[in-house]
Amino acid sequence: MKALEDRILKDGQVLGEDILKVDSFLTHQVDYQLMQEMGQVWAEVYRDAGITKIVTIEASGIVPAVYTAQALDVPMIFAKKHKNITMTQGILTAEVYSFTKQVTSTVSIAERLLSKADKVLIIDDFLANAQAAKDLIEIIQQAGADVVGVGIAIEKSFQTGRQILENMGLQVTSLARVASFANGRVNFKEADA
Repeated sequence: MKALEDRILKDGQVLGEDILKVDSFLTHQVDYQLMQEMGQVWAEVYRDAGITKIVTIEASGIVPAVYTAQALDVPMIFAKKHKNITMTQGILTAEVYSFTKQVTSTVSIAERLLSKADKVLIIDDFLANAQAAKDLIEIIQQAGADVVGVGIAIEKSFQTGRQILENMGLQVTSLARVASFANGRVNFKEADA
């Protein structure tokens, strides 16, 4: 998606060999117009897939997931990183490791929000080693729901995430595919959409 790639080139910052800081438009401050456009692209790709729910992990995946849900006219669920006192029974959980935060969190979704009839599209901000996506898939499968695909804003194609998800039989739709970070610059691969 050219608009996302252009924004990454304009405002993204490469930190080290494998971290891209995009906090001015995606992970801290949000460019809602860009997020809305991203949601429209994913909705178009998955329009005929029978999607009944969008699922993400808090926090940075929430905004693009909401716009995708709006475009498909389906509910959006986000896995909570911190269990609150109202989540007392019927909780689906998985352990998720965050590479950028260097912590493991238990993420939870209320079991009553997913069913065997659901066809789920996962939306997330980054794909590197597929850890977050695999853990969300685990939660969704605990409910008996079907994961139809995974929509990713920014994929680090030089890491193994896409291959892991495709080996699981999932369609992966990344809007910006980073081939490499060289000399503080982002180099793109051909994107899916």
